[in-house]
Amino acid sequence: MPQQQQSEPQVAPPSLWQLFIIFLTLGCTSFGGPLAHLGFFRFEFVEKRRWLNDQDYAELVALCQFLPGPASSQVGMAIGFLTRSYAGALVSFLGFTLPSFVLMLLFALYLQHAAGGFDASLVHTLKLVAVAVVAQALYGMSKSMCPDWPRRLVALAVMLWLLWQPGVWQQLVVIAIAAFCGRYFVSPLPQPSPASASKSRLAPVLVGVFFSLLLLLPLLATSSENALLSLMDKFYRAGSLVFGGGHVVLPMLQAELVPELIDNQSFLAGYGLAQALPGPLFAFASFLGASSGLPYSPLLLALIATVAIFLPAMLLVLGALPYWQQLKYKPGVQQAMAGANAAVVGVLACAFIKPVASNSIGSVTDFLWVLLAVFLLIKAKLSPFYLVAGALVLSLSISLLMS
Repeated sequence: MPQQQQSEPQVAPPSLWQLFIIFLTLGCTSFGGPLAHLGFFRFEFVEKRRWLNDQDYAELVALCQFLPGPASSQVGMAIGFLTRSYAGALVSFLGFTLPSFVLMLLFALYLQHAAGGFDASLVHTLKLVAVAVVAQALYGMSKSMCPDWPRRLVALAVMLWLLWQPGVWQQLVVIAIAAFCGRYFVSPLPQPSPASASKSRLAPVLVGVFFSLLLLLPLLATSSENALLSLMDKFYRAGSLVFGGGHVVLPMLQAELVPELIDNQSFLAGYGLAQALPGPLFAFASFLGASSGLPYSPLLLALIATVAIFLPAMLLVLGALPYWQQLKYKPGVQQAMAGANAAVVGVLACAFIKPVASNSIGSVTDFLWVLLAVFLLIKAKLSPFYLVAGALVLSLSISLLMS
């Protein structure tokens, strides 16, 4: 019965404004980095709104794992696209990114006036919330995506391998191996075929634009010696060539911008703040653009940097998704994805252990707090929004009482 309920179609799609508000709320409350974002997304669109079932959601996550760029933002764009086509993808991206863009821009504008930073206890509380959200996502996805022992063994093997050999490329390899094994040894979950396969004439155009910009922007920036084109090139290449999300893009951006456009101290200060803010870590580009010191409006520079670093992700996911929507219903592909989905559970389990839990839980009190939060999310069905809000109020109250 639960599987049947998850597969029920949405009665009426939301308006673009409703979609924007949903992702704006997620952009204001999704603390903890890309893995936690995937947990927030799963609660919102699988459990709460039932726009997707767990299998569909895990397939989107697996697809975005193979694409360069910020995986959680790409999953959000894909959900927007499946809901309201290309306009939905754009609205989803704007809503999810806008809060962190504004905060990073403001921090860049007033960096010289900042005395100290965020309260350490507040940041620690948000990290514990992220642990609970990832635990909830792991619990829900493991029940749906690993219902039998073959898939449980796949997930367990992937988790153990990645704990032993961590790395983004390792993740891609084990998902690919699991998909190959699933093609021959794992039976897929039942999934109805669509009434008609979706097609898009824009999909090949978008993929072509991605590669064209990747090749042409360096040439245009070099030949014209235009500072804005050069800035766009640096961030576009960072978004195009990095797998694994915001943490992996750090060394590339540091090599491109320090000390030419920003000093190392300011670079690290902005990156530290980005860790404490909700929304995508790639919004760090907003701070870097505004802080680049070029003779243009900081708002313009922040917009160029932000659009440039996210544009490859949008072009690729919207270019690949229509093809994926046609392929995923073929029996062989369904079997392969059953194995890949089990691998995604293993990847999430590994990330939950290290670095999410290991970098956040430092005492017995932290562990008990996380257990309570997981109980509230899973058993009491508390929304992550209220968990974040309550944790923030509690942390701020304790800080004020102790000051």
